[in-house]
Amino acid sequence: MKRLFLLGTLLAVGSLSLAAAQGQTAATNAPKVIDIQKLKDNLYVLTSSTPGDAATFSGGNVAVFITDGGVTLVDDKLAGWGQAVLDKVKSVSNKPITRIINTHTHGDHTGNNNFFGASVEIVAQENTKANMAKMDAFKGDNAKYLPSKTYTDKTTIGSGKDRIDLYYFGAGHTNGDTFVVFPALRILHTGDMFAWKDGPLCDRNNGGSCVAFPETLSKVIATIKDVDTVIPGHSPMQTPKDLQEFQRFVADLSRHAQDSMKAGKTVDEAFASFSVDKYPGYKNERVKGSIQAVYDELKK
Repeated sequence: MKRLFLLGTLLAVGSLSLAAAQGQTAATNAPKVIDIQKLKDNLYVLTSSTPGDAATFSGGNVAVFITDGGVTLVDDKLAGWGQAVLDKVKSVSNKPITRIINTHTHGDHTGNNNFFGASVEIVAQENTKANMAKMDAFKGDNAKYLPSKTYTDKTTIGSGKDRIDLYYFGAGHTNGDTFVVFPALRILHTGDMFAWKDGPLCDRNNGGSCVAFPETLSKVIATIKDVDTVIPGHSPMQTPKDLQEFQRFVADLSRHAQDSMKAGKTVDEAFASFSVDKYPGYKNERVKGSIQAVYDELKK
């Protein structure tokens, strides 16, 4: 519990809060407003996804994929935002939501599984289902909102223009992160394996690894081709080149943390000697947390 509490304090320096990770929201009287961005005629993104302001932060970016058979959502934001999600979906399609793909376990991506009802098919990587089963939000009668369909390394849903490919490449943000590809649209949704241009959040309580993170991203880049647009977890739309740059950044950061630890440096010293200057547009608000995650992982 002490570790969980400490993770929760990371919000003060810009990381996702533990409250968000567990699907809790700060009390607010502000109206729940979600922005929507059109990428293709049949694919939209529900944004308002940047952490930091409890009044406007709705959870991770949600892909809204309109197929012949209904609407597929990739993730579904924080608990309490379900109606706002539904209202935005209805603004672009009168088709029912028939499927939800959860990219990983955190409550800012799974918080409204229950809102959309037990008849909606929920899909996730098998480790993510196991992680979700440990969450209070899915205990007891709410277990029926856990994924009803899982996969191990790769699976395909639908065909033709409605095809969706799901991939798992290994540990990173958690041990069950799904990469979602819409081949006909040349679009990739990374979930929080590429959340922002900053240090990654590696949730060791759910199998995450800042040591394995760079290699996992290398596998993604080597495998997933023919993509023009990348939907990240918590920031504006990106490109494959941005994802490649993020992989290099994470590799540099992880290597620096490991070398610093071997040299006997403290986490503070390692953080002070790491510069993001060669990565334009990158921040270091979460870098120290990533370094700490490496140290904690290698101490085990």
